[in-house]
Amino acid sequence: MTLPLQTRRLTLIPATREILSAELDARDRLSRLLGATVPATWPPPLMDEGVIREFLRMQDDPAGPLCATWYWVLDDSGTGTRTLIGNGGILRAEGAPDTAVLGYSVLEEFWNRGYATEAVGALLPFIFSLPGITRIIATTYPDLPASIRVLEKTGFVKTDEVPAGAGAEEGTLCYLREKQGPVSDRK
Repeated sequence: MTLPLQTRRLTLIPATREILSAELDARDRLSRLLGATVPATWPPPLMDEGVIREFLRMQDDPAGPLCATWYWVLDDSGTGTRTLIGNGGILRAEGAPDTAVLGYSVLEEFWNRGYATEAVGALLPFIFSLPGITRIIATTYPDLPASIRVLEKTGFVKTDEVPAGAGAEEGTLCYLREKQGPVSDRK
């Protein structure tokens, strides 16, 4: 079982079957399991019922593809509150067993505060610690400059090389991060 990851301001809680199921049918249970307030604006873009059901299917398949996702909880030490603000995780790229595909999303009211950069920076060492993973691919749209900044600040570089199954939709930009010794959060 994957343990939560802690950053300066965030707790990244691994998605379990119970947490994913709660997101589908019991917002109050999701809040209790995460120990955090779930904003009325939850879920963030692209985290719909179909995605959650696919995550559940993958968790139920022991021979299935690498899949790991975390719920991002903001720990506000000033007020003592905890709020669910985003999520992110990885899948293994089809046909490229050394490559993980990273995806993440943050509620709009929490954009432009460095939370995604902080969370992605915390996920990198975990991802590169997985057996056989030496590369991480992430895609974003050119009209999302904040997402591009997150990738660049965490050491990703734009690439034209997109492995099959990397989730690159028409019109997206692809970024690559290769394993290079210890991973650190780049500012």
